[in-house]
Amino acid sequence: MLSNSINIALSDVIAASKRYSLAGMLGWQDVRQRYRRSALGPFWLTISMGIMISTMGLVFGQIFKSPLTEFLPFLSIGIILWGFISVSISEGCTSFIDAQAIIKQLPIPLFVHIIRTIWRNILILAHNIVIFPLIFIAVGKSLNLTMLISILGFLLLIINLTWITLLVGLLSARFRDLPQIIASILQVVFYLTPIIWMPSLLPQRANLYLLDINPVYHLLEIVRSPLLGNFPTITNWVVTLILALFGWTLTLVMYGRYKNRIAYWL
Repeated sequence: MLSNSINIALSDVIAASKRYSLAGMLGWQDVRQRYRRSALGPFWLTISMGIMISTMGLVFGQIFKSPLTEFLPFLSIGIILWGFISVSISEGCTSFIDAQAIIKQLPIPLFVHIIRTIWRNILILAHNIVIFPLIFIAVGKSLNLTMLISILGFLLLIINLTWITLLVGLLSARFRDLPQIIASILQVVFYLTPIIWMPSLLPQRANLYLLDINPVYHLLEIVRSPLLGNFPTITNWVVTLILALFGWTLTLVMYGRYKNRIAYWL
């Protein structure tokens, strides 16, 4: 039964991967439609995020007594990555719901809509990421080769975000209250994760439940640490890999079992 469910799910994922051009086109169209007739398009998000990061950096840097040369780059990449993660998950909840007209009319692999959601948010991330090098230069930091490790970390982040998006999309199609619940959970996770505060500020006893067993922290660190000139820890890599293996196994089983019911739930 499990192997059959996984085979059904994998068949849909592989078929959707072969239609990557369709998913890419839909993602581009989503971004263009969202910022239609806007002079700066998605760069309005970049400008507003840049202002927010600068303001928060000045305020929280004083509150936490952290030097801006360290805190501002940490805060900027944390906010940018968190925005990408949280919006991907939030929009993942409605991936199938928003595409119900297409799902009911066209026989395309359902996983195409998950790729569409991830790709759309990668495009927005590409606009927002320009804030980071500007801040890096503004505080007198220099670029280094360690930053290249963040490419591997980002790929692992995408792998994990994809199964999370698929899982919440599947569950939200069945349980329509779930998007609101997940939005509330994401708000709590934001404050429990070192995004606007640095891990060095924590007392040692708090590391266990705010860092070690916090999967979002590890997902952030495999991308953020190299960009800040540090190496992610072995724990960061191990937790991220285990999360990917366990998450994809669970998601494929559930997706294979309930995929054919999604059209009836919508």
